[in-house]
Amino acid sequence: MPEMDVDQSPRVGVLLREWRRRRRLSQLDLALLADTSTRHLSCVETGRSRPSRTMVLRLADALEVPLRERNTLLLAADYAPAYRESDLDDAGMAQIRAALDMMLTAHEPYPAVVVDRWWNVVTGNGAMSVLMTGIPPEVLVPRPNVFRLTLHPEGLATRLANAGEVRALLLERLLRQVQATGDAQLRALYEEVCRYPAPAEQETVRADAAAARPGPIQVPLRMRVPGGELSLFSTMATFGAPADVTLSELAIELFYPLDEFTAEALRAAAAAAAGQ
Repeated sequence: MPEMDVDQSPRVGVLLREWRRRRRLSQLDLALLADTSTRHLSCVETGRSRPSRTMVLRLADALEVPLRERNTLLLAADYAPAYRESDLDDAGMAQIRAALDMMLTAHEPYPAVVVDRWWNVVTGNGAMSVLMTGIPPEVLVPRPNVFRLTLHPEGLATRLANAGEVRALLLERLLRQVQATGDAQLRALYEEVCRYPAPAEQETVRADAAAARPGPIQVPLRMRVPGGELSLFSTMATFGAPADVTLSELAIELFYPLDEFTAEALRAAAAAAAGQ
């Protein structure tokens, strides 16, 4: 890893202050969480005091800073990174790959996908073909991305019965993530998908539409298919206590049917695919 030019890189105090403000904490709040004094924290933020490696990690933990940015904080304070960043294909990640494969396979005939921090698709199970069918190749480059796949005017949005609601929900979710992390790549993704045209038939979404709908899920994924409409909801799973940057940024999205028609349609699609 190339050495950083300390004069040109952000000081650790500036970065810590940005994270504190992003988390909407006062210096007193953060000092209490990190078991330090407001005076010492103020000196760190203004550059009058260089924090120890332990203090940088303690403050990062209190601020719930992602592992990738914890390494950035350490480098800005002239310390070596604390967390490795492995390739998923590395030999040391074999058990992780096996766990992912097991989860994806066990979830069939329902769709499941593994995504990275920027919502790029890492891998998925066979049932994901139900959601991917008909999406043109240009939407899949440079890498398949959940937000592009769903919101692009030539993507999944063309088959959604509630495209306006899904668009509003996903944009709100992505904006919250941008605000929470300050990630430039996520911000670029948000700005890109915001430019996609809103669904013509649902350019505005009633604020009370979701509240008026019976059922346990506020905004399901409702997709038109021959013979009816699939209704799905999803949950997200992550790895507990990761010590690797790559692992910390992986998430598994698991889709489930909201009605028996959807469950039967997914089972039938899986059986048809197995018989080919």
